[in-house]
Amino acid sequence: MISSPWITYLVTVGSTALAAGCVCAAILWLLLRTGLAWRLATDVPNQRSLHERPTPRVGGWGIVPAVVVVMVLTAPRFAVIPLCALALAAMSQVDDRRGLSARVRFMAHFAAAAVLLATMRPASPWWVLIPLAFALVWLINLYNFMDGSDGLAGGMALFGFGGYALAALIGQHPDPALACACAAVAGAAAGFLVFNFHPARIFLGDAGSIPLGFLAGALGYWGWREGTWPFWFPAMAFSPFIADATVTLLRRLARGEKFWQAHREHYYQRMVRLGMGHARTALCWYALMVAGIVLACLALGQSFGVQLGLAVVWAIALLTAGVAIDIRWRRSEAFLSSSTSREV
Repeated sequence: MISSPWITYLVTVGSTALAAGCVCAAILWLLLRTGLAWRLATDVPNQRSLHERPTPRVGGWGIVPAVVVVMVLTAPRFAVIPLCALALAAMSQVDDRRGLSARVRFMAHFAAAAVLLATMRPASPWWVLIPLAFALVWLINLYNFMDGSDGLAGGMALFGFGGYALAALIGQHPDPALACACAAVAGAAAGFLVFNFHPARIFLGDAGSIPLGFLAGALGYWGWREGTWPFWFPAMAFSPFIADATVTLLRRLARGEKFWQAHREHYYQRMVRLGMGHARTALCWYALMVAGIVLACLALGQSFGVQLGLAVVWAIALLTAGVAIDIRWRRSEAFLSSSTSREV
């Protein structure tokens, strides 16, 4: 039988998610209805795009306000997190409209990471904080890299932050405030998905993807700092996103390419181009996210050996999925190459 405090927690967290989702959806509906969405920022297709028509990039205008208000109200002692997210959203909106150099963007990302670690510093030496800062910056950017297919980044936010919220309630040291903060992000992502699932009427844009990446790292850090979950939990919760972006980055660096430039080499992009389409690709990624989050939650409170075993099993599963996509992609390229040769 579920105890009364648990019922209260579940109702509070659920209400928070619902409220954030409604606020986000209402803002985005209003932007579309009035036509303001196209004036704020519009994505124009190019040779690297997976879409074919201009689409407003204003998802952040719905997600960020809902999340910031809820987090400031539910966890004022951690107000630095939503305030940094808001600052990143403002900077990214300028980038969406006018474009900023990679140097300026990375400096802003490192500044946000530094402020977070300086104000929420655990009893750790400086040489631990440095890799934490780089990990936060990487999460900020990988969310932006993975925002290129209808429903993908929004769905990852819905399931990833939803997994955070669940773990914040069932972990060894439950944290209702953290659960509400994470539920707010998940709920806002659901409101965004109403307009972003294929065929998308709105894209996330840098003003949405950059703050979401920061929140994934900051809230994951909050949970680890407070003892709600172990250090590996955030990485496992977002592991499909992290694996795709990291492998693609390393491949591009190995070829001497500029990793921050737009391209179509991510696994999700290859899945779309192989004929799966946006909707089926998103659903496959949702299934991966749910599987990883379920395993991560099951591992909470288990012995180190069990945690390690589940992590290895999940890593093998992701590796197998990546290899399968690589094999299909090479076969597709070989077929196209041979067809072109015969035509010539």
